[in-house]
Amino acid sequence: MKFKNLISVVVVIILTVDFISCTNLVSKETDSIVKNSQVGFTAGNPEALLSSAYKDLAPYQYHGNVFALGEVPTAELVCPTRGVDWSDNGVWRELEQHTWGATQRFVISVWNILNGYVYKLTVILASNPTPAQKAEAQFLRAFHMFRVMDFYGQVPYREVTQGINDLPKVMTRSEAFDYIVKDLTEALPNLRTEGPGTAPKNGFANKAAANFLLAKLYLNKAVYKAANSAGPYTFDKADMEKVISCADAITSDGYSLDPDYFSAFSNKSRFETIFVSTEGTPQNQWFMSMHFNQNPAGYNGFTTLASFYDKFEDGDIRKGRPGKRDGTLYSGAGVGFMIGQQYDDNGKPLVDTRTLKPLVFTREVPLFGATTTQGIRVLKYHRANYGQYMFMRYGEVALMKAEAQFRGADAASAMATLNDLRAVRKESLLTSLSSDELFDEIGRETYWEGCKRTVEVRFGKFTSGEGVTNKAGYTVLYPIPAVAIVANPNLKQNPGY
Repeated sequence: MKFKNLISVVVVIILTVDFISCTNLVSKETDSIVKNSQVGFTAGNPEALLSSAYKDLAPYQYHGNVFALGEVPTAELVCPTRGVDWSDNGVWRELEQHTWGATQRFVISVWNILNGYVYKLTVILASNPTPAQKAEAQFLRAFHMFRVMDFYGQVPYREVTQGINDLPKVMTRSEAFDYIVKDLTEALPNLRTEGPGTAPKNGFANKAAANFLLAKLYLNKAVYKAANSAGPYTFDKADMEKVISCADAITSDGYSLDPDYFSAFSNKSRFETIFVSTEGTPQNQWFMSMHFNQNPAGYNGFTTLASFYDKFEDGDIRKGRPGKRDGTLYSGAGVGFMIGQQYDDNGKPLVDTRTLKPLVFTREVPLFGATTTQGIRVLKYHRANYGQYMFMRYGEVALMKAEAQFRGADAASAMATLNDLRAVRKESLLTSLSSDELFDEIGRETYWEGCKRTVEVRFGKFTSGEGVTNKAGYTVLYPIPAVAIVANPNLKQNPGY
């Protein structure tokens, strides 16, 4: 990305208004604006800039952009067109079918947003922060840069000392991986040790969050270092041992599985919460799925697929629980998956006011021409009991450790780690373990949390999902936006686009 002038961070941040405005997540910028020119760099106020950088986490809660690129193209979520609803010029269908191009709306906006955030954190690091501030800025820069690397396979990078005519250099995926690991490794000693449930509600960077991101990096290192982005991938045992070490460090900080799975998405979790956004609200997580005649009312869009729903055993607490139908706490909607007849808070069967027919969610959901009631709905955050938006929790830590054990040729330990999790989630225990079973368990634990695309790529399943029409291997990377290449010729379009 070429910044036409060097207050372009402001320009990039403005680009986010297109999607923030509809979610009431806009926060007024009051921090110092850093100036950069050909004659030098003027530092900003690191404390104010860092506070603003945490506010930048709020847009991740929107159902488009980052969430859309990470979840919509996968086999656990679909956004069908319902009459004229959710057509949006085909933006959702492009993601479902893997037919996006270099001018796709979310491909462009996510590129602009994330790279703008990365530069903002670089500004903070050049503004004489304290060691603690520096560590938090390095973590946040790694947090955003990880997604640029993961989505696009290359990362533009501008130093604050560069002049207005200097093009940002471009890191390859391998170089970006090393850069992110370096940031996190340097940050770790100066990050706070923050156990579960402690003030300030795990809303700020801590050692466990850095170890979480390091574990995810090493788990995916084979993908990010591969000669061909589509694979095959070779997982090194030494990298898997690093994943296990990071997971064990998080356990040592006091984190564990919460017996109440859905408490991690409310204000009640005392065990699992590692890193959340304390800005904004996860309201879009119910808006995007719930029918407009339910409480909470929604936009009547996203659903899951029956093939994914069927992967859950009866009794698995992650499958959800029905509403109490007596006006208390979770109301008629309940939490988890919703299928069949829906009820109001007092137990009365709901009616779809558009069709005047019973509000019955069906297993079947076509991508085109869906009715208002087709598709199994998902609700992990509930308006009656929601907490902060979850980025990192211990359930995924346990899964990363199990996968690392499995890929490190220790299937017995991997099965034991998974069985510990399955016992807490009220599933039957495994007597054997395959790659497919491991993949399915990751889906059951982390569904609709925005990370499924990365998992499918790692397991070699991304291009073969239900509803995918373009099964070409190159789609494991998104294209570099066409406008970005025009602005910065150092960028090269990814193969296939």
